[in-house]
Amino acid sequence: MAEAWFAIFWLMIAAYVVLDGRTLGAGALRLFISSTTDERRQVLDAIGPIWSLYEVWLIGAGGVLLLAFPSVLAVAFSGYYLALFLILWLLVLRGIALEFGRHLDHPLWRSFWDFILTSSSAVLILLFGVALGNILRGVPLDERGEFHLAFFTNFRPTGRVGLLDWYTLSVGLFALAGLGAHGATFLTNRTTGPIRDRAKAACGWLWVSTLLLGVIVAIETGALRADLLSALVSRPLSVAFLLLVVAASVGVLRGRRSNRDGVAFAGSCLLIASVVGASAAASFPVLLHSTGDPQQSVSAYQAATSHHGLVIALFWWLIAAPLTLTWHVLASRGFRGRVGTEPLIPSD
Repeated sequence: MAEAWFAIFWLMIAAYVVLDGRTLGAGALRLFISSTTDERRQVLDAIGPIWSLYEVWLIGAGGVLLLAFPSVLAVAFSGYYLALFLILWLLVLRGIALEFGRHLDHPLWRSFWDFILTSSSAVLILLFGVALGNILRGVPLDERGEFHLAFFTNFRPTGRVGLLDWYTLSVGLFALAGLGAHGATFLTNRTTGPIRDRAKAACGWLWVSTLLLGVIVAIETGALRADLLSALVSRPLSVAFLLLVVAASVGVLRGRRSNRDGVAFAGSCLLIASVVGASAAASFPVLLHSTGDPQQSVSAYQAATSHHGLVIALFWWLIAAPLTLTWHVLASRGFRGRVGTEPLIPSD
């Protein structure tokens, strides 16, 4: 049963990264691909008024930890205290920028919130990538199974590490390029005119940057955690995800070359989900890897709550997850298709 909940946790993380990652990427690119008020409004209309719906999956992932692996949630919240507060504040700023940025028709007001939206989206992606880097690198667990991370220590990914080092920053930049490319592919599929053309142009160099940074991260992971890289290329499930990465990359390339934007975006979604899936499959069953003594690492089997509780929780999850998915599909149906420079939501 611990295996099932490990998979559910990463499934919800993948859903969040794919769904909200496209709006984060679009927000991070907004100032770079739009030059007029109408074009910036077009990007906002593409993101849509239901952007907060996607954060349900992130909250749900936290709920899964609370239900299935409560000790990991307790340790992670105290250990990642600084990072979590940074993420919360950035989520708040991003939300304010999306909801209130267009409420006053004043150049200074709009310029300020345009900058906040772009910067908060970009830094959020970077921090989420750094968080993934921390999961892959590990944390300095002590003999009590706890850890506390400074913002950075000596910038080395071994020993008494901090939140930031050269490895976690590399993963963060990889995430920034990847979700930036995902957001650009999303805008290519959702917009028209100059915004679509600029987004499509940005896709090219962003996907190339993602590939190059991915190779760098793979080499660094092999040097830092050879066991993880070995599991990535030897476990059947992780290999299957890697094959999906290749297939999705082909889909993105063919979609771009044939101007089939929907195909390219579907490939982008599959690519992002497959990268998350491969990382999860390679790291199973470890939830918290120790950078000191690997024997102190916390696995899903150790952290799982009682079997009876997991079974009951799974029963309710199998009811709640389809309802949430149905709600998401129905809410999204009204905002399908491309958006132009005409506002979908009038300014207040």
